[in-house]
Amino acid sequence: MRLRALLETDALGLRLLGGEDELDRTVRGVMTTDLRDPSRYLSGGELVLTGLAWRRDAADAEPFVRILASAGVAGLAAGEAELGAIPDDLVQACLRHRLPLFAVNESVAFATITEHVVRQVSGERAGDLAAVVDRHRRLMTSGPAGGGPEVVLDLLGSDLDLRAWVLSPTGRQIAGAGAPLPPGIGAALAGEHLSATRTGRRGPHRAVVRGLTYSLFPIRNTGRGAAPATRDVRETVLSDWLLAVEADAGDWPAARLDLLQGVTQLIAVERDRRDAARTVRRRLAQEVLELVQTGAPPAEIAARLRVAAPVLLPGLGTAPHWQVVVARVEWGEGGTGAPGIDAGPVAQSLLEEILVDPATAGPDSADRIAVAHTGDEAIALVPLPAVPGADGDAPAEEDEAAPAPDGGGLHADALLAAVRGPLSAGLADDGRLTLGVSAAVHSAEGLRGALEEARHARRVAAARPGRVCAAGHHELASHVLLLPFVPDDVRRAFTARLLDPLRDYDRRHRAELIPTLEAFLDCDGSWTRCAGRLHLHVNTLRYRVGRIEQLTGRDLARLEDKLDFFLALRMS
Repeated sequence: MRLRALLETDALGLRLLGGEDELDRTVRGVMTTDLRDPSRYLSGGELVLTGLAWRRDAADAEPFVRILASAGVAGLAAGEAELGAIPDDLVQACLRHRLPLFAVNESVAFATITEHVVRQVSGERAGDLAAVVDRHRRLMTSGPAGGGPEVVLDLLGSDLDLRAWVLSPTGRQIAGAGAPLPPGIGAALAGEHLSATRTGRRGPHRAVVRGLTYSLFPIRNTGRGAAPATRDVRETVLSDWLLAVEADAGDWPAARLDLLQGVTQLIAVERDRRDAARTVRRRLAQEVLELVQTGAPPAEIAARLRVAAPVLLPGLGTAPHWQVVVARVEWGEGGTGAPGIDAGPVAQSLLEEILVDPATAGPDSADRIAVAHTGDEAIALVPLPAVPGADGDAPAEEDEAAPAPDGGGLHADALLAAVRGPLSAGLADDGRLTLGVSAAVHSAEGLRGALEEARHARRVAAARPGRVCAAGHHELASHVLLLPFVPDDVRRAFTARLLDPLRDYDRRHRAELIPTLEAFLDCDGSWTRCAGRLHLHVNTLRYRVGRIEQLTGRDLARLEDKLDFFLALRMS
């Protein structure tokens, strides 16, 4: 029951003294006490009744209220029989701790309030259990087939007063009843869920985000492609949806938990239906990929693209540009792999999710993404609408492999920005995700080069540290391409030889030689521009550069030495 219901019951003689914004708190029990510290008898959710015998002076109110608030009680009701009016120090303490405070008229016995609360709470629990069977029936008849996951979530709200959302493994909202989750909450909840799943804990998982408690229920795949119960959790952890409920399921009766498990099963059926619809797009991507990899004539690939374009870009009259994205999920320490885990479908499902705008809600937002997999590698064929008047409007059969304009294309870092947190939690200590993005092309002949470009970019990403890494095509025409492939011992020796003398000098003299070197190289060796950037006199700058040359034996007027310093700074 709610605190508001107690206030609206005239027979209880309660008068609200503070906490009007907290009246929707749930009352799970009642306790009468005059102890100065009753915390050992509190479990949370109680309405505490007190005659104020614990109060000797005004200083006693603050610690008493703080103990109640820390224990998570629903509210405090103080009797007026002992002191008459409720002391102002108690009122103020309750306001500071956002604890609802009621005054109990001296004509009302605490036993009357206790009996009413116990009767109401027990009656609601009994009614909740008695209605479980009926709710199951209603959910089954009004489930996803009759209107999507929102129908089920609406019933949770109307029947059980529970706010709930269906989230993807990256925290993107797929369905919800009422207001959407605030930005960032979905990703945080997904990270908590993935982390708990990787540790082997059984759901529901409890998570507290921005002061609110959520219970997280996994939504398992139940279709023909469902994983056996004995399969390694790493094969499903990055693809399962989850149901986030704004409530603490820790004290729920078994019947209510069973009801929520039934809800997850209904939503899983809907997910299976949508996955089946995705099969067409996957098959198109697989056919194009096989043609590209086997070196099929461009005309044959172009014909297949014409079949794919209406499916992926319905209603567009111009041929799109295409980008290729390659992803790989690897399990096992040091990239040694985990025997028995089929990583290709995991990467395929995850890449389909990553390529969706995280701000886009709904399960159908991936309808324009075609992802295939070969071995442990997932490959996405991503269409981009052609720019009117650009070369991309040329027929696909033309022998044109030039990149298309990149203004509206995919960028490697942006793809992972919103999902890096939850995915890192799911990958834990033994998984890695690496991703490469090609430039956009507007011809069938360009796809083979785009595929190789994306694969090469992924290898660049794989050479970097971190659980979730990406690289784009723009990095393949830069020295950045070479740096990750330099052996670690060579990197350390090279940077130590050039930079350690400067670091030691800076540490002893606070001379800022390293920042000076970085600025000097960034200004292309211009004394005037570098001095202005560092707010130094040119003579001071010349002194510092001379000290750098003296300590390292190099000459910053020589291009070769400038290049060595530049690479050393980048590798450090």
